[in-house]
Amino acid sequence: MSDAPTPSDPIRFVLNGEERSVGDLPPTTTLLEYLRRNERLTGTKEGCAEGDCGACTVIVAEADGKGGLRRRSVNACIQFLPAMHGRAVETVEHLGQGGLNPVQAAMVEQHASQCGFCTPGFVMQIHAGWLNGALADRQAVKDLIAGNLCRCTGYGPIVEAGLSVAQLPPPTDAAGDAALARRLTAIEGNGVFSYRAGRDRWFAPRHVDELADLYAAHPDALLVAGATDVGLWVTKQHRSLPLIIDISHVRDLQVIEEAAGRIYFGAGVTHRAATATLASVHPDLGEMLRRFAGAQIRNAGTIGGNIANGSPIGDLAPCLIALDAHLYLRRGEEMRRLPLADFFLDYGRQDRAPGEFVVAVEVLRLAGNQRFFAHKISKRFDSDISAVMAAFRLSFEGTTISEARLAFGGMAGIPKRAARAEAALVGRPFDPPAVEAAVAALAEDFTPLTDMRASAEYRLKTARYLLRRFALQEAGGFTPRLADVTAEADDAATGEAA
Repeated sequence: MSDAPTPSDPIRFVLNGEERSVGDLPPTTTLLEYLRRNERLTGTKEGCAEGDCGACTVIVAEADGKGGLRRRSVNACIQFLPAMHGRAVETVEHLGQGGLNPVQAAMVEQHASQCGFCTPGFVMQIHAGWLNGALADRQAVKDLIAGNLCRCTGYGPIVEAGLSVAQLPPPTDAAGDAALARRLTAIEGNGVFSYRAGRDRWFAPRHVDELADLYAAHPDALLVAGATDVGLWVTKQHRSLPLIIDISHVRDLQVIEEAAGRIYFGAGVTHRAATATLASVHPDLGEMLRRFAGAQIRNAGTIGGNIANGSPIGDLAPCLIALDAHLYLRRGEEMRRLPLADFFLDYGRQDRAPGEFVVAVEVLRLAGNQRFFAHKISKRFDSDISAVMAAFRLSFEGTTISEARLAFGGMAGIPKRAARAEAALVGRPFDPPAVEAAVAALAEDFTPLTDMRASAEYRLKTARYLLRRFALQEAGGFTPRLADVTAEADDAATGEAA
């Protein structure tokens, strides 16, 4: 990588209706830092600095390519300022101009604020949900604010405020949106956005060919999309990131296409954008994504990023492995296709060469002879990291299992298939003897670790119970109480003492 100076473009974006141009801040300056320190917009709060509490929620708008705007709520604490180039940011201060916004008024009327620290984040999140038509019912409001924490336990009145706003038609300004979209498109410009502060550099290509050329020239660069993981490297680990390539402006990577039962998700597709399509593959996938972090994280985090970071506790990878998903990887002009299960080599290691990046993920729809199951186990129901994530797909010839794909997260250093348990099922009906043989084999497939989320014993027992749960569901005898499958039965299957 050359140390020669490169031309630097200013970071240009629209903040609360007014254009800003920044040219002297480090590329890893977070949006939250800029808002509070440089703009003195202190309504946006810093709570956790990791995208978990929602106190820093703002709304980001960008041109949708169709003459309008796409709006989404994000956590300002882990969004880097250069990623706002060509976008518009709205903070809580902008809502109350000329009187209370309907969301703010509803919060007052419902007495939905106690200490008040978290209130601006709730207001911004409910406002975003109102604009996007996401306040359909009580559960929808709860899902929307699952990524916001109220430490005064004021959720009841906050939910009521959201429901009262849902009765009002959201404001519409097609002409204003179109004008802002044109303005943002002009700001974003054409070609690669290049920003430099000191020796630190930030590149933002707009097309996948530009990305391929940049990454080939700078294979030591860090690729960033939604920064929902990398943001914490700065806010929590205080790491120096001297060269970043931002892929969030690459429209080629943000497409979802389907042909002949195969769905192609571009690596830059956000979890929010992928939810409806994945839920149409199987309802369990929709339920998993409903519990996948908070809405602000789903609005920013991408399919490709969740895979490429190689986390052993990522929720999506086991589901996609069970579905026999394949990756498309590109390096320069070369493209290759790889089974997702083969991409993960060891903890922190993937089958990806320097300068090679994930372009797309290919997912097959379920055939008529296939059955699927996915379930997440975590300490909190909402917005929590999994202790165990299980995803299974069985293919049948008549009543006999012809193929088994049992994938787990949280059970090893990588998302991994349970090969021995799969072998115990193939060629047999999905009946109790076959299930118990597979349950016993799980101890040969995995030696889980004990950490702050779960003990090794808990993880192994939970994996077994989830396989039994799948069998009970398919047999029509499932009970929600996993405890009904006794510990004695589990110990008998593995030879362990109770």
